[in-house]
This record gives sequence, C-alpha cells and structure tokens, in this order.
Amino acid sequence: MLGTFTNGGYATKPKTILDWLIFMEGKLASRQADIRRYQTYYDANEETLAFAQQKFFNEFGPMFKGWRDNFCALVVDSVSERLEVQGFRMTEDAEADKEAHEIWQRNGLDADSNSAHISALVAGDAYVIVWPDEDGEPVISVESSEEVYVYYQPGSRGIAQAAIKKFFDDWGTEYITLWTPDQVATSYKEEGDKVWKSPRVSPNPLGVVPVVKLSNRKRLRSRGIGSTGDRPFSELHPVIPIQDAITKIAADAIVASEFAAYPQRIITGLEFAEDRNGDAVSPIQSAIDRMILLEGDGINFGQFQAADLKNYVDMITLLVQHISTVSRVPPHYFLINGGQNPSGESIQSAEAGLVAKARERMLHFGEAWEAVMRLAFRIKNDARADAYTSEVIWRDPEYRSQAVATDAAIKLYQAGIIPRSQAAEDLGYTPQQFERWKDQLEEEKRERMKEQRQMAAVTGAQGGSAPAGNGSKASDEKPASNRNNAARKTGESK
Repeated sequence: MLGTFTNGGYATKPKTILDWLIFMEGKLASRQADIRRYQTYYDANEETLAFAQQKFFNEFGPMFKGWRDNFCALVVDSVSERLEVQGFRMTEDAEADKEAHEIWQRNGLDADSNSAHISALVAGDAYVIVWPDEDGEPVISVESSEEVYVYYQPGSRGIAQAAIKKFFDDWGTEYITLWTPDQVATSYKEEGDKVWKSPRVSPNPLGVVPVVKLSNRKRLRSRGIGSTGDRPFSELHPVIPIQDAITKIAADAIVASEFAAYPQRIITGLEFAEDRNGDAVSPIQSAIDRMILLEGDGINFGQFQAADLKNYVDMITLLVQHISTVSRVPPHYFLINGGQNPSGESIQSAEAGLVAKARERMLHFGEAWEAVMRLAFRIKNDARADAYTSEVIWRDPEYRSQAVATDAAIKLYQAGIIPRSQAAEDLGYTPQQFERWKDQLEEEKRERMKEQRQMAAVTGAQGGSAPAGNGSKASDEKPASNRNNAARKTGESK
C-alpha cells in the first residue's frame, strides 16, 4: 500500500490515488519557475537588460531587443563535456560488464546520458525512468525535471516513496503517471478539464519506485522544496546576476560608441537660414548629429573629448573573471588576457579546479547511474540487481597531450603497477575497444615473431648474425659440442 506520509505543508495528507496525483502535481509545479529561469539563461533567451532602468528602455529599448552577451552555456558545457560514461563494473570482476554495456547501448544512453548531465547541471537535477518492455527487457529513458518529480520518505534522503511524470501531447491532452512501490496509476485531462479522470491502477511488478534522480550536487540540508529540504543546485544560480550585469554594461558600451565615442564638434556664430515654415536650417549637413550648432557673433570652432570605452571593457573583463572564479571555469575559456591559451603544465594548473569539479559531479552522477543499472538487472531477475559494489567507468576528465598520457601509461604498465587494460582505459579507450583488440594484438604478436624467425633463418644461412635464442640461428639448432671434453680427457691421459 501507499504507506504513511507527513503532510509536507499541505492541509491534509493524501489518502487516495487521486489525492496523491494532486499532491505530487503540486510538488512538481512548485519548481517550474526556477527550472524555466535556468533553462532560459542556458539557451540565451533571458530577459534583455535585466538591470536597465525604465528611462533606458524608453530611449533604447527597441535597439537592444534580443541583445545578450551570454556565458551561461559555457559554464555548463565546460563541465558536461568532461562527463562521459565508458562502462560499468557490476561485480568484483576487474573486467567491464558486457551485459550492462549492452543495456546502455540498446537504450541510446551514449547520447542521452549527456542530455541528462546537461539538464542536471542547468536545473539542479534530472531523472531516469527504468521500466520493462513487452519482452521483459529494461527500457531506460532520461527525463527533465520539468516533467518528473520524486518524493522521498520523510526523514530519508534515499528511499523513494512516490514519483510522478506529467506531460502534454500535441493536441492538448495532459497525461500523468504515478509510481509507488506497490502501484502504478495513470490518468489524463482533456484540454479544458479541471480535474483528472478516474485513475487506472495496476500493480508495480518491481516493488520499488522505478525513477532515479541525478542530483547535480547533493547537500545534507538546505532551505527549499521537498520533504528533506534538499533544494537542487544549479550551476547557473551564482552566475546569473553577474551575467545580467555583463549584458547591461555591454549595451551601455554600444550606446556610448554610438553617441559619445565620436568627438562632439561645436560651431558658434553661425546665422541659420529658415525654411518656409520658419524653422532653422543648418548650413552644414555633414554628420549633423555629431555637431552642436549655436547662433551668435563671430564664428568659432571647437570639440568635446570623445568618450573612452576602455572603462566598459575593463568592467566587463572584471565581471567575466568573477564568473570564472565562482564557476571554476579557467580564464582561457573566456579568452581573458588577450585570448592567450596556456600550454604544457600551465594549462593543467589552470584547469585543476574544473577537473576537480568534474570529478565531484562524477561522484554524484555515478551513484545514480549505478542505481539505474541495478534497476535494469532487477527487471531481468538478475543477481546484479543487488550489486552495491558496482561502479561507473568514466573517461578521464583531465585533458592531456597524447604523448604525455601515453608515456605515463607505459611507465605504469612496465613498472607492474597497472595491467594493460587499465593503461588502455587511462588513455581514453573504452573497455569494449580493448576487448576487441585483445585477439588482434595476440595475432599481430604471433605475426611479428614469425617474421623474426624467418628473417633470422635467412640471416643465419648467409653467415650473418641473428638474434640468439630464438631457435632459428644455425648454432641454436646444433647440439652442444664435445670438443672441450675430448681435449680435457687427452690432457689427463698424458
């Protein structure tokens, strides 16, 4: 059955399936504003000039419609591009689990896992649903936190009590699915309906809520939504105010370049002619918007100093450095310091913070992907459903030159510290690639030995030298000589 819950701020706790649908729908809706705000900034569709005053909008609003100078995607993508799942070890066996990799590939998770990572980095979390198909094979789908929500048992951060998914079709019909450990309920609303239709309820064959949350950064306690108070952390939350300031200052720089970066010339003492309506007509038409014309006695010329735009550039550079600091994205990603990229050890030092951040995200996301795989094996009635020692094999998030990485891997292998498979993994090759290469490497090794024997045989036959001890040199094939023994016996008889 559904079990007992605290009311979580609601007047009464849910009792019926319909109560739970409404309760979970409210939980899902409470996060929508934050999620959409973060996604808007990631897509560079945020409100234009958030810090501009109304007077600025009145004067220049139409000119800057759609104007943005957005770094939010860079903050997210610099981490997500370093998060690549290569395989799983579901047991204590050192080899990668082939069946887990097959499940992963069948569900297209090479690409979809990247989508899940991006969604979690942007919104704070993403979700994965695992469910059997008609043939009893696990179907794994990644889901947005705009459509899915998991409710955890009060007082617990890991026991899922219920989960919901809500979405629309192209004709305006809204669908909802509720999972509990015991039941699965589905319902829908036609366009214009206010309440859900009578839910269709069936048993849950898995006995657990089949939805796993990918949390960007788990915290023990924070002010926010949910029974545990665990508010999702978006990578963009600390960046957005700085981003708004950059966009505004860049717009100010454009306005200054239009109206103050040109010298304002002054001409006094001119006599203006008048048109038929009695309006003054300037005798000078060249760049009239850049001139101040004054009537009076005696013609004089002068100009105001042009505005220096360097102040705007310096302010934007400072704010970009702030984004680099709070996001741990290296300065050379933003082309600070004239776009000069570091090289060698300096680039490793510059990217150390980003690499550490990526490894921390691997820790949190890895736990979720392991839970997903255990659910997949639960569907297959496999003992690996309880493989709590499983681990995700991630690609190394640190970018190094191929020569440096290869040299390090070879030295570790030759020193007997790591096996060949680990050396290949450290070089970025997947366990599946190394498995395919095993037979090829052995065959190539046999071919090289065969060629060496043939070459040695030819060299020995011609009286040349050949590698000793390979069985192909003439001296290697002859039995040991007894000449020294015969000489020794002759000496003894004398």
